[in-house]
Amino acid sequence: MKVGVFDSGIGGLTVVKSLLEHKLFEKIIYFGDTARVPYGIKDKTTIIRYAIEAVEFFKDFDIDLIIVACNSVSAHALDEMREHSTCPVIGVVEAGILATANALEDKNSNILVLGTKATINSKAYELGLKDKEFKNIESKATGLFVPLVEEEIYEGEVLDATLKHYFQNLQKPDAIILGCTHFPLISKTIKNYFGDETILIHSGDAIVEYLENKFEFITKYKNTKLEFFSSENPQALKNIAKKWLDK
Repeated sequence: MKVGVFDSGIGGLTVVKSLLEHKLFEKIIYFGDTARVPYGIKDKTTIIRYAIEAVEFFKDFDIDLIIVACNSVSAHALDEMREHSTCPVIGVVEAGILATANALEDKNSNILVLGTKATINSKAYELGLKDKEFKNIESKATGLFVPLVEEEIYEGEVLDATLKHYFQNLQKPDAIILGCTHFPLISKTIKNYFGDETILIHSGDAIVEYLENKFEFITKYKNTKLEFFSSENPQALKNIAKKWLDK
């Protein structure tokens, strides 16, 4: 299979990493809209317009599936993308909700959803989890994590202070949904803050679990071909991909 992975910038590379680890696809075409990142502070209408443009971009590549790695797009524009696409479109929000439901048996578990303002304001995770009969859900916009990750600050005093800023008055959660694809890169620090008992739900791992349940993957591809495209400075994206993916 040939898959397109769309993200507002570079965060979706964490989803690509999970796809590579599980060897699901023969070829991955990644498109990051780096000229217009971040999406997390934009209004719904703008996000939908950008998302439809991404669908048009992928039509030149004869792909079998589009994975929307951006949580903000998954929360606001998935239906519109499906209307314009000739292949299936799958988003990380639905996958994250299902992964959380599979990880937690107790419907009274305390769940913390982290994401950008656009993702949190959409209430997509909250509504999906309530449909699964979970009762205790807290959502928190943690947009400062995004520039820290892009500055390659994955640990240390600055990140610790930011975690304290966001989390010092929170009840310890049973599970945290990392509702932005940048956040897995600081998952170790988040885990250390809350303790090993807290389960972290990673968009990349969740999308793999969703795909393996939805589709039959007969072949494992040891040498997945990768192509990277961006709306601005593609070489910078390729440099980040080389660091994050060891490619």
